[in-house]
Amino acid sequence: MPIWNAKEECLDGEERAQLQLERLQSTLNRAYKNVPFYRNLLQANGIEPARIETLTDLQNIPFTAREHFSENYPYGLFAVPLRDVVRIHISQGTALKPIVSGFTKSDLVVWRELVARALFAAGMSKTDILQIDVDPGLINWGRAYKDGAEAIESSVIPLTILTPEKQLMLLRDYKTSVLITSHSAATQMMHLVFRANLNPNELALKTVILLGEPPDVAVQERLKDELHVRTWVHYGLSEVPGPALAFECEARQGLHVSEDHFFPEVVDPETGRGVSEGEAGELVLTTLSTRAFPLIRLRTGDRVRLVPGTCTCGRTLERIEWLPSRTDEMMVIRGVKIHPQQILYLLERTLGFLPDAYRFLIRSEELRDFLEVWLKVDEALFSDEVKGMERLCLRLGKELTQELGVPVKIRLKEEGSFQPLGPSHHIEDLRQQSPY
Repeated sequence: MPIWNAKEECLDGEERAQLQLERLQSTLNRAYKNVPFYRNLLQANGIEPARIETLTDLQNIPFTAREHFSENYPYGLFAVPLRDVVRIHISQGTALKPIVSGFTKSDLVVWRELVARALFAAGMSKTDILQIDVDPGLINWGRAYKDGAEAIESSVIPLTILTPEKQLMLLRDYKTSVLITSHSAATQMMHLVFRANLNPNELALKTVILLGEPPDVAVQERLKDELHVRTWVHYGLSEVPGPALAFECEARQGLHVSEDHFFPEVVDPETGRGVSEGEAGELVLTTLSTRAFPLIRLRTGDRVRLVPGTCTCGRTLERIEWLPSRTDEMMVIRGVKIHPQQILYLLERTLGFLPDAYRFLIRSEELRDFLEVWLKVDEALFSDEVKGMERLCLRLGKELTQELGVPVKIRLKEEGSFQPLGPSHHIEDLRQQSPY
C-alpha cells in the first residue's frame, strides 16, 4: 500500500507519544508566551505549561471554541510577528467577523507534506492530472490541494470557480484522472455526464476524493458503479486551517489522523469529558507543529469515534470514523460550514433589523445543494409592488451567496409557514427528500 513517508506515518506507539508530548509542550510554551488569550486562559485556571507533563494532562486545559476567534479578531491568536506570516487565510466564523488564520513559511511546508501524504494514500502519482472543484467557501482548500499535488509532481488544474457544465468540459477535455470535490458536487457531475450523453469510459477519471461532509455510502456506491471510479474521503477543518488532516487509506478502516501534527481527543459534547474507547463523541483537536496559529483543544463540532486496533495498511496513525450529524447548530452545505447566527447577523446588517420569524432549509435542486432562507412578511418587509419584493429577495440572496460561499435563495412567507421544528429550531434539512 502506498505510504508517502513511512518514517513519520509508521512510528511505534511509544515513539509517537514522545514526539507528541515534545511538540505539545513546545506549542503550549509558544502560545503561553505569545498569545494573550491562551496565557490568560491558563493563568485563570491555575495552569502553567510546565505542569503539562503527560498527554493526559492536556485534559486540564479548557477548550477553545469558535466564538474565541471573533473575540480575538483579526490577529489576536497569532503566535508570531506578522512579518513572519507569509500567508493569511480567511474562513467563515459564527458572526460577521471571519476567522483569520496564518502560516509561516515552515507551516506551509508542513501542510504541503500533509496534503501530499493524504493524496498519495489515495494512489495519486506524478502521472495523474488533478482537478479541484469546490465552492468559494472552500477556496483556501483549493490552494492546499494544489500545493500537495505539486509535491507529488502531479499535474494540477488550479481551482477555478466555474459552472458545473464547464467543470465537466474540463474533466473531459483535459483528461482529468483525479477529481477533488464534495459529495453534492460529485453527484451533480455524475448526473451531467449522463445528461450530456457521455459514456464514462470516454473519461480518464479514475479517482474521486470527497471532502467537507461525512462519508455517504450510497453516493460512493453510485459513483463507483456509474462512473467506474474509486472514492476516498478526506477530513479537514478550515479553522486549523486546511483539508486532509485525516484521510482514508487503501484498507478503508477509518480515516487516519495525522497525529504527529494534531492531537485528537473525543469528548462527550455535553460534559466535555473524554468518552470510552470506541464510543462516539465530539472531536477535539490540538495543533502540535503549527507555529503561526496554534490552537489548543479546539472543539470541532464533528461527531466521530476512535477506531480501536491497528490498520492493515501499516500506518500506526490513529483512526477515526466520521459520523453523520454534528454536535452543534452548524450547517454543512457542499462542504462549507455555516452557522445560523452568521446568517442572522448578515440579514440584520443588510435590512437594518432582524425579521420576526425565519427558517433555514437545506435543499437540493438538480443535485445542487443550496440554502433557502424563509423570512416572515411583516410591515417592515411588505411592499405594494411585487417587483420590489422580488428585487429585495434577489439582493439578499446575492449578498448571502457572496458572503457564505454557497448558493442562497430568499423566500418571503406568511406567518402560517413558521411552525415549530422541535429540537432543530429553525433548521430543516430536506436533501434526503429530493426526488433526485
